[in-house]
Formats: sequence, structure tokens, C-alpha cells
Amino acid sequence: MTDGRSWQGNWVARLYERVRERGYDSVTAFAEARPTASLVALAEDLGPDDVAGVQVFRGLVAEAERSKKLTRLVRGQLVRELYERLPNGWPPVLDGDARMEVAIALGQWFAYTPEPLKDRVDRVGDALLANPPPTGWRPLGPDDELLRTLLPDEES
Repeated sequence: MTDGRSWQGNWVARLYERVRERGYDSVTAFAEARPTASLVALAEDLGPDDVAGVQVFRGLVAEAERSKKLTRLVRGQLVRELYERLPNGWPPVLDGDARMEVAIALGQWFAYTPEPLKDRVDRVGDALLANPPPTGWRPLGPDDELLRTLLPDEES
């Protein structure tokens, strides 16, 4: 989307209208039905000229803040970034291209992380680099056991 049409008018109302048209009552429910899809892919599913990936994420953040599930949302975003950058799962050795792809995935994850969780996410990224998960690891969603160990829920 390069023409900015997704930002015209009431994009929040349009986002929720598109989500409801697809049978979901929230952006979270829509996104969780496709836990490995990128934000861009989710936006394209809602209407390539109607919604941008960052708008989907803003909706997800707003809902996660209201439901006190921000940590779960952040884990889910790591899943999306890993699926996009590491299609074969975690590499056996972090060198060359593999290190670059992991760094990009972790960097994108950090960039999408809301401020209250940035320090925790930074520590998790460091931990993943220092003690890599098993070769081929590809979490299927935010409730992956390793992800929950690395980034447990703290909201009340």
C-alpha cells in the first residue's frame, strides 16, 4: 500500500468493520486465527487498500492493553517475525546469513514491542542469542512453552 488510502477516513472503524465482515468480534480473534501470518498478510486479508499492517498492530495493542494481555501479544508478534524470517525454524548455527535473519527478526520484534515491555524483550533477545533454542524451533503461537518460559505473563 503506497497511496495512503488506508489512513483516509476513520481507519479504526474500517478496521473493525473488515474484521466483523470476516466473522470475528475483535482484531485479536482475527489475528489469532492465523498466528503465524505477518501483519502485512493480515492487513491484506482485511483489504489490501483498506488496512495497513501497522493499523492491525495498533488494534491488537489497544485490545491487549484493555484485556491486560500485552505480554501474550508481544509473544505472538515474535512468532510472526520468526515465521517471516526463519521459514525453516531456528538455524543450527548462527553465522552469516542465519545470524542476519535472526537479528532482523529480533530487531523487528523489538521495534513492534510497546514501551512497557521493551526491556524484557531486549533481555529475551539476548537470551535467545546466548542460548539458542533447538534447531528448527518454530513456535506455533504465543502460548509456545519456550516462549512462555522466556517471557511469562506479568500483567494483573
